[in-house]
This record gives sequence, C-alpha cells and structure tokens, in this order.
Amino acid sequence: MENLFTIIQQNRKVLGHFLKNTDSDALFTIPKGFNNNIWWNIAHVVVTEQKLVYGLSGLPLNISGDLVQKYQKGSFPTENPGETEIEEIKGLLFSLPEKTKADYQKDIFKEFKSYMTTPKVPLNSVEDAIAFNVFHEGLHLGSIMALARAVKS
Repeated sequence: MENLFTIIQQNRKVLGHFLKNTDSDALFTIPKGFNNNIWWNIAHVVVTEQKLVYGLSGLPLNISGDLVQKYQKGSFPTENPGETEIEEIKGLLFSLPEKTKADYQKDIFKEFKSYMTTPKVPLNSVEDAIAFNVFHEGLHLGSIMALARAVKS
C-alpha cells in the first residue's frame, strides 16, 4: 500500500505542475473534439479519490458538496472557477492524499460498499479503491497531456 500512496503523490506533483505552469486561457479551454478541460480533469481527480475511498467506505468526504457536484463523474465544465476555488483545489490536491494515507494507517476504513467501476473493475475493499484510484488518476493525466497538446495547436 505504501507504494500506491507514493505513486498518487508523484502523480499529484505532475498535476500541480500543470496547474502552476499552464496559463488560465489554456487551463480552461475545451479544445475541439474534447468535452472538458485541463482544470476540470484536475478537480475531477480530487473529487473522485474522495468518493472512491471515503464515500464507498461510508465516511464523510473531506470536500464540499459543491465541488462534488461540479466535478464528479458525469459532470462537465459549465463555467470557469473563481480564484477561491482554484486555490482550494490547489491545496486539496496535495493535502487530501496525505490525509487518506494517515487515515488508512489509523485503520478508520471499517466498512466498504462494493462498486463496479465504468471500466468494469470491481471494488470490494478500501484497498481496491486506493489501487483503482491510481489507475484513474493515470487516465486523467493522459487526458491532461492530450488537452495540453491540443490547446497549443
């Protein structure tokens, strides 16, 4: 499990690099052929980790319901976020995986509601959810890289 948390932190560093080094026009642009933008993918990763790990464990999420509504599976960008939301996501990008790791080490995840993911990967434990989250974040990093190339052209 330790290595999974390391992988998540490394991926979050790459996502943080995109946030820091992508100008706002590119961050919020939805290129032709895409249905979201770089920003949405980053915020979506933050929300999804919480829903998979805490939500399926029957625990409260460590994010607002507003963020969940805006960035959960099935949502699409409808407006550019304000500066407060951008700063919030920047902080949560790194703080939430640390909290998840600490909570896992404290053994707070006692229950888990089984869930079939869109790519047909069954999740039957919090360990499954954490492992799947690594895969999920990798998918969205790939999308972000494609979006970054599309925005440049």
